[in-house]
Amino acid sequence: MTSHFSTRNATIPNDIDHTQWAQWQGRSSLRVFPSPAGRAASRIPAATALVDEAWSEVLALSPDADTAGMRAQFVCHWQFAELAQPGKVSWNLEPWRPVVDDNEMVASGCNPGGPEESF
Repeated sequence: MTSHFSTRNATIPNDIDHTQWAQWQGRSSLRVFPSPAGRAASRIPAATALVDEAWSEVLALSPDADTAGMRAQFVCHWQFAELAQPGKVSWNLEPWRPVVDDNEMVASGCNPGGPEESF
């Protein structure tokens, strides 16, 4: 079950602990730090509603991340990061990465168009 916290008299999920914009090799990168509850939720197969909920949290924290390419990277990380690299500190999304189809996204390890940030 996803944990929740209250803010402004509204209850929202707590799948994302925080986000942080950074520069990597001279390019912008949004580091998304999933909460323990978010990591657990991401392991649930075919949890489309959960990924949408978590993406809404990312956008609440970093509204400028609202692009198709960054959402696709997030969905890929949500589905595969805890399987490929359990406990990875952050899921890194970059606005400069190209929008690609699902097969290419997965083949690129959720990082199309260039190497992954090592953080």
